[in-house]
Amino acid sequence: MIDDLGVNLGVLKVPEAVTLAAARGLDLVEVGPTETPPVCRFMDYGKFKYRKNKKAHEAKKNQKIIKVKEVKITPRTSEHDYQFKLNHIRRFIGEGNKAKITVFFKGRQIDHKELGMVMLNRFIEDTKEIAVMGQTPKLEGRAMSIIMEPKGKGKHAVAPIPEAAVQEAMERIIKGDQNAKA
Repeated sequence: MIDDLGVNLGVLKVPEAVTLAAARGLDLVEVGPTETPPVCRFMDYGKFKYRKNKKAHEAKKNQKIIKVKEVKITPRTSEHDYQFKLNHIRRFIGEGNKAKITVFFKGRQIDHKELGMVMLNRFIEDTKEIAVMGQTPKLEGRAMSIIMEPKGKGKHAVAPIPEAAVQEAMERIIKGDQNAKA
């Protein structure tokens, strides 16, 4: 039992502690429920709740929220459009957000998944000084995507995926392995 001035009163029975708190015009609040015996304190419960909410609000306010921004392209995206999308990705990563790059295959383009990998490798290569690959390329339906994250503590730049790995992944995808990641 701890009183309102921070003085340790020792171990008290609950009814005795409640009468002492009432005599001082305060509430009996359990502040250490996991301790043996539980730690209680004399305090104004309204102030206690207010301070607790205030701390939670401050912690939430100082929290950095990372968003995932997406850029969509096709395997036949023109050079100007590619540079435009690359600038968007650089801006997203510069703001501290993650960037998802999605290559959509239209019609029969799905037969040439390697062109999508070439586009994704190009983005990896062009952003290697500011970003790392957070998720390896994967094919989901008619879309292939990767996630790029800002470089930070403990992260290292990821080189473009070697051609041998691209070929191996393409073969697994073509054979129909659903768990294959390109």
